Amino acid sequence: MLTLALHTCCAPCSAAVIEWLMANGIRPVLFYCNPNIFPEVEYQIRRQECSRYALSLGLEVVDGDASHDLWLERIKGLEDEPERGLRCRECFRMRLLATADLAAARGIKSFATTLAASRQKNLDHINEAGHWAAAQYPGLSFYEKNWRKGGLSERRRELLRTHGFYNQQYCGCEFSLRKRTDAQKDY
Repeated sequence: MLTLALHTCCAPCSAAVIEWLMANGIRPVLFYCNPNIFPEVEYQIRRQECSRYALSLGLEVVDGDASHDLWLERIKGLEDEPERGLRCRECFRMRLLATADLAAARGIKSFATTLAASRQKNLDHINEAGHWAAAQYPGLSFYEKNWRKGGLSERRRELLRTHGFYNQQYCGCEFSLRKRTDAQKDY
């Protein structure tokens, strides 16, 4: 069985991806690296849900850097960018570079991300960030796949219901939360 480092963002986005990988002879090492998630309680809930599912399958989960302050420094000046804009692109680059670091340190030749399962994310930005991160390490490749197709979106919904996953209502950062809250006030 091949091994792949898999950046995971949440249980709902991860479950069908993990299932597909394992059914196709790929054993993922899950890397939970999401310093963008705010507030801390939201970060912990998402991490615990992702870990709960992975551990039930006997998979390894590696916790990444949760330094929200470092993330804020990285996206400084992009706070007012719209969702799916330049702030998100920079966020993807940060998290996928950390995933590439993990893969390279462990001798894993390829990595992917469950971010590509969310219809709320810009797939071009995700893929650009993944290939950029892989290019930082000779011999490392980014496994690019649109996890929204091939019945995986439907399977995502089934697994969400079956496992009773916590299903967040915003991307994760305070800027997406603020925009969502402001939009709700306009109703």
